[in-house]
Amino acid sequence: MAEENPFAAAYLEEARRSFRGYKRLAEGALDQLSDAEFFHTPDQESNSVAVVMKHISGNLRSRWTDFLTTDGEKPDRNRDQEFEMHAQANREQVMRSWEDGWNCVFQTLAALQPGDFSRTVYIRGDAHSVLQAINRSLTHIAYHVGQIVYLGKQLRQDEWKSLSIPRGKSAEFNAMRPEERKGIPPTKR
Repeated sequence: MAEENPFAAAYLEEARRSFRGYKRLAEGALDQLSDAEFFHTPDQESNSVAVVMKHISGNLRSRWTDFLTTDGEKPDRNRDQEFEMHAQANREQVMRSWEDGWNCVFQTLAALQPGDFSRTVYIRGDAHSVLQAINRSLTHIAYHVGQIVYLGKQLRQDEWKSLSIPRGKSAEFNAMRPEERKGIPPTKR
């Protein structure tokens, strides 16, 4: 079937790679945070890392569960509650929800076929091509993962370990041959 639409097959593989990369990038930041930092809210108008993760989880579950057959805004989703963190919440619960949301994405992407690109999916009643729905989700995730990384940098300050090419190291990285870069995790490029 991939031969019927080589663009769709290549795009699906790139979407899978991109989602994995964004998850890995966020988790590189999470690994550096203490529990207090994980739940720290900078001010009343900002979100903690935990709240951003709760929102991402709810969004992914809603958008990617029954992706081809039901509206991406599920009736049981309460988006507003995703931005509230209960006092008894703990990191393990947030991480479990995070994994559940990402599992919805990865299971659905694994099942999608190039032929599915001709289908229409709905998000809040608006028609989207499969390509549009995937792009919408990717850009939404990239936006929030950027927030997680930025919050992590602000919280860790001088103790932050770069998740990309560290400042002042671009020339060193660029001088490496591509095969030398293979051992460097994608989040360090």
